[in-house]
Amino acid sequence: MSFKAWTRLTEFERMYSPKELLEHTGEIENAIGYRFKDKNLLLLAFTHRSFVNENRLVNEHNERLEFLGDAIFGLLVSEHLYRNFPQTPEGELSFLRSRLVEASSCVTYIQKLDVEKYLLLGKGERLNNGRGRDSILSDLFEAIIGAIYLDDGIEAARSFLFGNFSKMIADIVRTPIHNWKALLQDYCQKKFQKPPLYKVMSESGPDHQKSFTISVIINDEELGIGKGTSKKIAQQQAAEDALSKLPWQKQ
Repeated sequence: MSFKAWTRLTEFERMYSPKELLEHTGEIENAIGYRFKDKNLLLLAFTHRSFVNENRLVNEHNERLEFLGDAIFGLLVSEHLYRNFPQTPEGELSFLRSRLVEASSCVTYIQKLDVEKYLLLGKGERLNNGRGRDSILSDLFEAIIGAIYLDDGIEAARSFLFGNFSKMIADIVRTPIHNWKALLQDYCQKKFQKPPLYKVMSESGPDHQKSFTISVIINDEELGIGKGTSKKIAQQQAAEDALSKLPWQKQ
């Protein structure tokens, strides 16, 4: 394959070996702004389960790091919001945190770094036409945080997060917030004299990476469906979906 053809491949079509990935550690470290003491942690963060399933010589993937990174990420964001918004009530802080740590935000963060092309993916996953792509990228972002934390502690993880994404985080926080559930609740009480009902349609994934699909029923009619990594996020999306079909006015 010519170099020109190679550069046209998407990040999920390229394939690296662990050895080749280690040869690119300098490029990755430059992109993320952090130098690993233990390069194996960097390698592990970029190793997807599908690669392990197809390569017998590799026996560990990044899901445990993602689990740890998810917790560290949530802690750092929670502390940031607590310290910088002293007058904001708990409910609004929780909603802000959910926006900052949700999968779509993690995808935006990792794409800013432009390191997804180094992911070790199995052939089947690379040929999967992007299905599950956002989940893979979100997991990679959290795995990197977990790897940095194990390599050098919480301050290194904090420096990585706010050194790279402070402006993006500020932009998300400044975006006007609509508490869709509260708006829908108010609408239904005034219009129908009864609250909306939320129903879990399905849930999938391991305990640390659940995905929920929830519907909202208004006046005995299913009007909205939402998906998210928590019931709270899925309910907000379901409420927003329902409100998009109802004659209400945004404030």
